[in-house]
Amino acid sequence: MGLDFTVVARNLDYLLWGRLAEGEPGGLLLTVAMSVCAGILSLVLGIALALVAWCYGGLPRKLLFAWAEVIRGIPLIFVIFWLYFLVPALFGRDMPGSLSVVLALAWFSSAAVMHSVLAGLKALPRSQYEAGIASGLTTLQVLRWILLPQALRNLLPSFVGLFATLIKDTSLAFIVNVPELTMVASQVNNRTQLFPAEIFLSIAALYFFLCGALSLASRRFSSGR
Repeated sequence: MGLDFTVVARNLDYLLWGRLAEGEPGGLLLTVAMSVCAGILSLVLGIALALVAWCYGGLPRKLLFAWAEVIRGIPLIFVIFWLYFLVPALFGRDMPGSLSVVLALAWFSSAAVMHSVLAGLKALPRSQYEAGIASGLTTLQVLRWILLPQALRNLLPSFVGLFATLIKDTSLAFIVNVPELTMVASQVNNRTQLFPAEIFLSIAALYFFLCGALSLASRRFSSGR
């Protein structure tokens, strides 16, 4: 018996943007939106932490490294659960599922961003920092105007890979009933009960297309730089 992908065509609008007409975005649209928000937050937080670790040695850097190791050792699904269930328990206010997922992704990814940016700064010639200080610039000015732009440009392919990882990790949002792409695909499958292979093969193709396009863009940037 062959595959029948008409079920995907009939539900394509729901898979792509959920109930957007009713003010409830979902599907692929929500997946991309959560990934972009988490990516921006993780970059901002990770870069800030990297600058702190670069400027201050000793205890501050050790504490940041210890924090990053703790984050790396915790499954992402636990972080999502903690934010979704513990924040309301501590503060008495519910947190939207999509917001808890975005914050969890950003917190989880910022540790990797911190290490990447710090490695990028350390890879630059020490003479550039010394020349900037000798010309009368402060440490922060040297970082802002000389070192950080170079490091971020060199790390752009790494950041593209991080964004691709965030896109795939949003699939964990189904555990808190966020209607992202995997969740709406499961809902469609539960309604039909006949075409699981067609539905989830199509969803896998969408993830592959998004992440493949990002990887291709990253390779072209690296080769054309």
